[in-house]
Amino acid sequence: DILYAVHQCARFCNDPKHSHEVGAKRIVRYLKGTVNEGIILKPDTKKGFECFVDADFAGSWSPDQALDPAACLSRTGYIIFFAGCPLIWSSKMQSTIALSTTEAECTALSTSMRDVIYLLNLVDEFKEHGVNLPNAIKPHITCRVFEDNVGAMEPANTPKLRPRTEHLAAQLHHFRQHLIDKRVTVERVATQHQLADIFTKPLPRDAFQYLRGRILGW
Repeated sequence: DILYAVHQCARFCNDPKHSHEVGAKRIVRYLKGTVNEGIILKPDTKKGFECFVDADFAGSWSPDQALDPAACLSRTGYIIFFAGCPLIWSSKMQSTIALSTTEAECTALSTSMRDVIYLLNLVDEFKEHGVNLPNAIKPHITCRVFEDNVGAMEPANTPKLRPRTEHLAAQLHHFRQHLIDKRVTVERVATQHQLADIFTKPLPRDAFQYLRGRILGW
């Protein structure tokens, strides 16, 4: 729940301003107010891997920073669950400047898939060494990836690339075989239920508390 805020402050460790001090103190006050709270794990053995991924396109850009290339970077946020429990979560700036919302979302999707594919392969290694998962979980583990951007879902699920997205081929092809093999499915989720939204941008209080509760089990 504090990942986005902490990363935002950490970006300016080399040249902190008073505004970053204010932000850091606000994080500390939040931690003091939730000192007795934590992640509540309630495993649901009917669920396998699930990944929620989102991107904030050029979210740091503003007219007064128009000449700063770093302000044009988009942010990737994702969280991976296993059996309904949060396992891996990340909030980071993308290393290249995306030219559209679709490109920013595809980059985020590609980044999250690297962890997803690693976990799927790790489960296969477990099975080879006789480590079995709970019987209630399907023997063939798959991952459902939830995305709220139709522009990113279309090139991910179909092999055809359009002129404006053909430069994304390498990012998309690295996981497409897993989509073909049905080990991974990319499904749409409504923006208000996109859990990864909490890792990409500041949110209104109600939205933040709702997503926090969904992720942490409060």
